[in-house]
Amino acid sequence: MAVLLLVDDDEMSRELIKSGLKRLGHIVITAINAQEGIEAARGESPDLILMDMCMPEMDGFQAVRTLRADRTVAHIPIVALTALNTSFDVERAIDAGCDSFQIKPLNLPSLHNKIRRLVFESSASTSAYSSG
Repeated sequence: MAVLLLVDDDEMSRELIKSGLKRLGHIVITAINAQEGIEAARGESPDLILMDMCMPEMDGFQAVRTLRADRTVAHIPIVALTALNTSFDVERAIDAGCDSFQIKPLNLPSLHNKIRRLVFESSASTSAYSSG
């Protein structure tokens, strides 16, 4: 189980993703826009952030850059969620600071594998490295 922060301005998408992730045993905190997501990341310290990249006012790219510039939350893995699926879009998300990329509509098993890899496998290797 991981504590996930889901940042998505589309209510239907947000609720669908939240419901699927909760069924997989995760705790899901939601934010309805980028600014609220940044504040929630700082206040809640989730294990992973799922960031919609196309939002009004501040987009996900800017939100990710803001999070990566903040020492208190820069370590949190971020997965870009977007309907944009060209290689340019993937490169742009990675350049902004995302650790991974997931195309909408979501393939929940694929997303779950990314969450496991980014949260549990990377923390296990960090722990093994730290203790050894």
